[in-house]
Amino acid sequence: MAVITISHQFGSGANSLGKKLAEKLGYVFADSEIVTKIAKAANVSEAWVEHVEEEAGGKFLWLITQMVSKGLVDKILADERGYIDETIYLDYLVVLIAQFAEEGNVVIMGRGSQYILRDHPDAVHILLVDSFENRIRRVMDRDGLSEKEASKLVKAEDKRRAALYKKIGKSDYESVNLYDLVVNLGRVETDTAREMIIEFVHQRESRPLSE
Repeated sequence: MAVITISHQFGSGANSLGKKLAEKLGYVFADSEIVTKIAKAANVSEAWVEHVEEEAGGKFLWLITQMVSKGLVDKILADERGYIDETIYLDYLVVLIAQFAEEGNVVIMGRGSQYILRDHPDAVHILLVDSFENRIRRVMDRDGLSEKEASKLVKAEDKRRAALYKKIGKSDYESVNLYDLVVNLGRVETDTAREMIIEFVHQRESRPLSE
């Protein structure tokens, strides 16, 4: 019943690895599915949720320390809104990530899940990184951009990510101390990285509770 959270640098190829990892393990891949579930629960379009998600940050602090009680789950998921903003989005986000974790066998992509589930006993927290140059090349290939355009996009996303975590009082989002495993995808092929993570997860699952 493992829960794998994947934090990553933009352009590191994490989405592709996350999908392959989930497929190999037979796990749920929670990325765009999170947006879909929030949109459905809030009775709004996925495009609206994606826009709010890009802007979210100011109200993010509370969810990192919030205890997700049954009452909170019932209250949020039973509320028919037809509207969403940062606060509402984050209400849904913390509940849905907690639900994914409760069900287990899931790969959760980003969205502060390494903080939200930091004390979850079955969570394995992964950080994926790569060099700036490799990330630019990957974004060029993926999005059909020029080197200049890709460089601008990578820098903008890095800046946005740093600003988000600054708002929530977190500057350690790439600290190795937050993660169980850090993988440099500039030095390890995607399939090799996938097998490394799977082996690590299996070792964690078979580890005696007394350790």
